[in-house]
Amino acid sequence: MSHAALRPLITALAIAAAALAAQSQTAPPIKPGLWQIHTEREVNGQKMPDASERMKTLSPEKRAQIEAMMKQHGIAAGTGGVGQVCYTRESLERSPWAEHESDCKTSFSSRSGSAWKWHTTCSGSSYEGDSEAIFSDHENYTIKSTSVMKMGDKVRNSRSTITGKMDERRLRRPKTTGRQALRSANHNIKS
Repeated sequence: MSHAALRPLITALAIAAAALAAQSQTAPPIKPGLWQIHTEREVNGQKMPDASERMKTLSPEKRAQIEAMMKQHGIAAGTGGVGQVCYTRESLERSPWAEHESDCKTSFSSRSGSAWKWHTTCSGSSYEGDSEAIFSDHENYTIKSTSVMKMGDKVRNSRSTITGKMDERRLRRPKTTGRQALRSANHNIKS
């Protein structure tokens, strides 16, 4: 499978992330940190394999190139449609993907603390889509999207559901005893 075959998935994730980061400088009501992202996608009515399965078919060079690009943006592909994304405060306030999809325009029809709805058009990639994000709290969200992308004479109708959950393992702080805290404080004073 070629890099071009992965482009629609990367474009859809980038557009969803760009919309979440809200080009109008309004951050989504979620916490910065490491997130587990589960993606389900179908194209023209057919369920698509997850990104990790699709990447297995790439040459080692292409796979390394895509993984490096994803890592640069704080994204790690997992298996079974689950990946990880690191949202920093800065990436939530502005879209790190915006420069890659500069031909896209997003207009929000509604935006509240619990739900956003928007429409995106990208002239360069002939993409048009509607999405809705539901923020059940600051550590969970779901994005449902439908889109149409024209690639030459082919039309790809896509539906996707992206579920984000803050990685709780990263939320836990190791417990320190008073003695450990004192040792640490003494070490810092001596340094």
